[in-house]
Amino acid sequence: MKITVITGSPRKNGNTFAMTDAFIEAAKAKGHEVVRYDAAMMKIGGCHACMTCFKTGKACSFDDDFNRIAPDILDADAVVFAMPVYWYSIPAQIKGVIDRLFSFVVGGKDIAGKKMGLICCCEEDDTTVMDGVKIPMERTAALLKWDIAGEVLVPGVFEEGDINKTDGCAMAAALADKF
Repeated sequence: MKITVITGSPRKNGNTFAMTDAFIEAAKAKGHEVVRYDAAMMKIGGCHACMTCFKTGKACSFDDDFNRIAPDILDADAVVFAMPVYWYSIPAQIKGVIDRLFSFVVGGKDIAGKKMGLICCCEEDDTTVMDGVKIPMERTAALLKWDIAGEVLVPGVFEEGDINKTDGCAMAAALADKF
């Protein structure tokens, strides 16, 4: 499979990246082709609601780094989103990418039938804290007619390396089995 992975954490040595790396390593070991984008290190703005998606030959008429990601989403068999919870919700660093999935709908691109995975962690021990990420991503999958392959939701991690005190990386690697 062609898998596009999009992260939303600005911490290169953080818990989200550790889980993402574990997933990618396992996916590649299974023979999958993986492309990764770290949205926090890119210039991606929000949707302008101009409704001119794909009219210029690019996903978005406002030419930023989303137009680098869009072709790999379009060509992918699966898309995996990896992010921490920021203030009980999706971090701004990846939200622009998620909002601009709208361009595929407006542009009339058939992206139904893809698989989607979610890798998420949060500082608090209460797993419902991740609902602000989990529910919008599940609704995104439903709207786009994507099948959710699996979700890795790890509470109780904040400091870099905290993920190593959990089975988060093992769970992220096991997610690769579902693709």
